[in-house]
Amino acid sequence: MKQMIAAALSITAILAGPPALAETVNQPTQETAIMAQSQHAAWSKLLQKYVVVSSDGINRVDYAALKNNAADRKALDAYIARFETTDFDALTTAEKIATWSNIYNAVTVRYIVGEYPTKSIRSGIFSTGPWKKIKTMAGGQNISLNDIEHEVLRNLDDPRIHYAINCASYSCPNLLPKALEASTLDKALDKAASDYINNPRGVTVTDRGLVVSEIYNWFEEDFGGSKSAVIDHLVKYADADLKAQIMANPKIRKYDYDWSLNDVE
Repeated sequence: MKQMIAAALSITAILAGPPALAETVNQPTQETAIMAQSQHAAWSKLLQKYVVVSSDGINRVDYAALKNNAADRKALDAYIARFETTDFDALTTAEKIATWSNIYNAVTVRYIVGEYPTKSIRSGIFSTGPWKKIKTMAGGQNISLNDIEHEVLRNLDDPRIHYAINCASYSCPNLLPKALEASTLDKALDKAASDYINNPRGVTVTDRGLVVSEIYNWFEEDFGGSKSAVIDHLVKYADADLKAQIMANPKIRKYDYDWSLNDVE
């Protein structure tokens, strides 16, 4: 009888398979999810501490406070360094946009902190801006901010990337108070587009037509390739009142941009 019971138990164990099999199979997926959630956590922590959300709709950055905090500057360096060997080819489009945008913004903040106090990212010898000079190791290459924007992000064919990156300037779309994440990217970019377009530095309505940000001139190609396509883009994200005003006179009269540093006041 004991032999029959032992045999039955043995057969049952074989059919059931190793008791830890399900846990072993699920473990990589769980670890991947945890890594994805925490990948930009350090950057979010810094943003929440140093980005000041103002009532006028323009986010400012407390560069002086960050400059004076050695531990947080070290944390910023560590966050940027974690992408030195990232295989970006293995990422989804959303992951690429989120990660490259976060890197661009983090490297820009680090540059400003290094130059602070300064009145503009274009101050000093870089009259046209330092974007080709500022480089970081990412994805196994030494890449400039200029190339991140023009050779990587713009080639991902989403005009909303212009609301994802911040050039440390008053007229630039806001540096968001938390890192971009692939899982919530669409919602974050739509909100960033809406926040910018519905702010006077994005669109200002006058009796003679619209005064819009220079980004719609510099990157007209990305917004559809014509002024009428730019208008369509603006209308898409404008609130009801602004949409009605734009449609009443859908004419771009002037482009404008203020390169003053987006420093706290």
